[in-house]
Amino acid sequence: MKNKISEDYQKLIFSLNENGLLRLTLNDEKRRNALSEAMLTEIGNAIQFASASPSVRVVILDANGPAFSAGHDLKEMTAGRDSDDQGRAYFAKIMDMCSGVMQSIVHCPKPVIASVTGVATAAGCQLVASCDLALAADTAKFSTPGVNIGLFCSTPMVALSRNVSNKHAMEMLLTGDMISAPEAERIGLINRAVSESELKNETDILAQKIASKSSLTLATGKTAFYQQRYMTLEEAYQYTSKVMVENMLASDAKEGIGAFIEKRPPEWKDK
Repeated sequence: MKNKISEDYQKLIFSLNENGLLRLTLNDEKRRNALSEAMLTEIGNAIQFASASPSVRVVILDANGPAFSAGHDLKEMTAGRDSDDQGRAYFAKIMDMCSGVMQSIVHCPKPVIASVTGVATAAGCQLVASCDLALAADTAKFSTPGVNIGLFCSTPMVALSRNVSNKHAMEMLLTGDMISAPEAERIGLINRAVSESELKNETDILAQKIASKSSLTLATGKTAFYQQRYMTLEEAYQYTSKVMVENMLASDAKEGIGAFIEKRPPEWKDK
């Protein structure tokens, strides 16, 4: 599937290399990579594939064109108003689809890295915030501008408020202002901003570094990270202590510790 759009993915370029890096490139430039019903379906299917496939170790999410993603397809949603219920059922369907895709990224056992050029607005910003890691070109920009058109970015708020402090999130949500990549780095929306010419290489280096680890260990850690975040301190320590015990009993932990003691590279079996 390397470097081509398959019959199943018309809005995404789906590329899987020999190192287990799955690159999903949003490729609907005319619509500024809007999260249309079709785009959401394809992203969801691709994340489902990544979750189940042992050949995928890390997912990279990037985009073609001047926009990473402009968020929901407002023309498509406006057309939904023609129904007898003025669009209520269709709006609910799209919100459920989008929320499901964002949650599938969080629940995916493989690390997901956003690699952002251009602008990421509204649900496009939500998509970046939903990924485990994010790198961006220093020319990239981010916003949650729904307030400017009478539509508060309530669902993007969920991912945004779980990645940046309350006051930074509220400023973005209440003003709708665009922020720069360096500012997004400062408030924790992205890991770092790099030059646009170096973005792909920097993303690949980060992805390959992560892909070299045991996939079992990565999945264990990613799941535990999101599970413990909203527990009490006591509950979090009880939960993660149990996770550590199970992790210690895994073959890869035995191999990794042995390799460290013996001063040799580990040979992961992913179990």
